[in-house]
Amino acid sequence: MGEDGGLILKAVLYLVAVSVIHGFGCDGKVMMEYIGATGDPVDFGSIPIKPGLDYYFLLSFAIDSNPSGKPQNGKFSPYWSSSLSKDSASSIKKRHRNVKLLASLSGWSIGKTVVRWYNPRDNREWISNAFLSIQSLVREYGLDGIDVDYESFPIGRKTAFAYCVGELITMLKNRGVIKVATIAPFANTLDAYIELFNGYKGVIDYVNYQFYTDGIGTPRGYLDAFKVRAAQFDKNKLLPSYEINGRGIQGDAFFHAMRLIQGSGFHINGLMVFSADASSQSKDFHYEESFQEFLLNSASA
Repeated sequence: MGEDGGLILKAVLYLVAVSVIHGFGCDGKVMMEYIGATGDPVDFGSIPIKPGLDYYFLLSFAIDSNPSGKPQNGKFSPYWSSSLSKDSASSIKKRHRNVKLLASLSGWSIGKTVVRWYNPRDNREWISNAFLSIQSLVREYGLDGIDVDYESFPIGRKTAFAYCVGELITMLKNRGVIKVATIAPFANTLDAYIELFNGYKGVIDYVNYQFYTDGIGTPRGYLDAFKVRAAQFDKNKLLPSYEINGRGIQGDAFFHAMRLIQGSGFHINGLMVFSADASSQSKDFHYEESFQEFLLNSASA
């Protein structure tokens, strides 16, 4: 083997080693589940996790506010359930090499106080503060990325959301702080997220669109909605979503919708679920098991 061949072999072996170390050898299938939003005790370890896909827990939520809801100029603090400690985060990642942890940013509220996007006085200062605070959370909890879930915006006013969040994601990725970034739009926030996605789609890995907020009552309606959102975002990054014991179509109707989507030429390589808290309260993880089985038995893109 010549010198060039030896270098190529070393490069290939290095890439294989990296994929094994980071757990990325899962055929591109992803299961994303929000966890910790209710404040009630919930445990990573109680959730069944199957090999063959990447299981993302979206810690809910890291918020740029103090406990009273006052904005902190980009300084994010964890508000997810205290049972999701840094020790439990480390433990679940050691037990399951295919587990990834993301901090979900903002969410709907702190208690009864709605968390709203606000335009910073200085965009660059907000981005810098956000970078440093998220970097600290990444190091403390062993996070792999962030999910952007701002759900309330000023009405009728241009915002700096797309620029600030897009630049934040770009900086976090370029400096190796995170590997994955997702966004979680729904009907009332489409304009803000479409602007973000169009400007920064190269650093956004998945779109966790909240289909369960759309008032869809039938599998055919779900397919129609998926087609619309696939045209607005990237069909290969768009994930179907399900709210356990909540809004949207439930049970077998959801899986019927998934088969309709596949039959229309779309590949489903991931699902977003809200939330592990609901399953934990009922002590029934039927859907987590069913969703993983569905993904593992579906053809890859």
